[in-house]
Amino acid sequence: MTITITPVDPVSRPDFVGRVEGVDLCQPLPANDVAAIEAGMDRFAVLVFHDQRIDDAQQVAFASNFGTLERATGDLAQGADRRLSIDLADISNLNRDGTVMARDDRKRLFGLGNMLWHSDSSFKATPAKYSMLSARILPQRDGNTEFADMRAAYDALDDEERAQLEGLVCEHTQITSRGLLGFTDFTPDEFIRFAPVRQTLVRTHPVTGRKSLFLSSHAGAIEGYPVPEARALLRDLTERATQREFVYKHVWRTHDLVIWDNRTTLHRARRYDPTEIRDMRRTTLESDGPTVM
Repeated sequence: MTITITPVDPVSRPDFVGRVEGVDLCQPLPANDVAAIEAGMDRFAVLVFHDQRIDDAQQVAFASNFGTLERATGDLAQGADRRLSIDLADISNLNRDGTVMARDDRKRLFGLGNMLWHSDSSFKATPAKYSMLSARILPQRDGNTEFADMRAAYDALDDEERAQLEGLVCEHTQITSRGLLGFTDFTPDEFIRFAPVRQTLVRTHPVTGRKSLFLSSHAGAIEGYPVPEARALLRDLTERATQREFVYKHVWRTHDLVIWDNRTTLHRARRYDPTEIRDMRRTTLESDGPTVM
């Protein structure tokens, strides 16, 4: 098979979100396919693969083609409490025994933070590069995922705004993002584990050289700014960067796999019936290093 990547929306967004065909992710990838997917990510930032009936081991093997796997240490469930391998983030509403979580389950309430605009692992000193989400079981309707193009959002700023943002450093922590939803039920150990990390507000892509905004619901402070002023600026930027012109909504099909570049996008999950199963499994790659040295 020959791999092809075409724009999902060739008229309005020809360089944001590509559809990949001609590849079977259950099989080891030849070097030329890996290179083609990487080039597609540099151009589109989000790639959609339909009908990829992979298991966990195949998903981990596929992700490993593109860099160093990140351990799923941002979840509340750790060690023996985990449902999946430490190589996979459990983006589901399931208990270890496969039953649906109660509506007031602490892990479920923490997971609702995924419905806020965010960049994966921006709360880690070395944030995420690619995320790869596999849809195993879906609710009958809803539960879509939206992606926003932070390159286009940066381009839409005027010169004065870009100059204002250049060099600014934010603090990111999951305590901030969950606090936006009223979730404050953290243990002393979790307060330590989720201590704030520093991230630059403007990033430059290492291959294309294109600049983008590095926003996230995890960001709650800007160094040198009073907190209310920082949060007002971050909220304003996020509102502008997630206008419909910058956003793609992915309507999931069972066995879809979607890859996105956390360095150049934001994403969020959408609501669905919490009594139905939504089993999604994410592999994540570490970025090259901290954004702030």
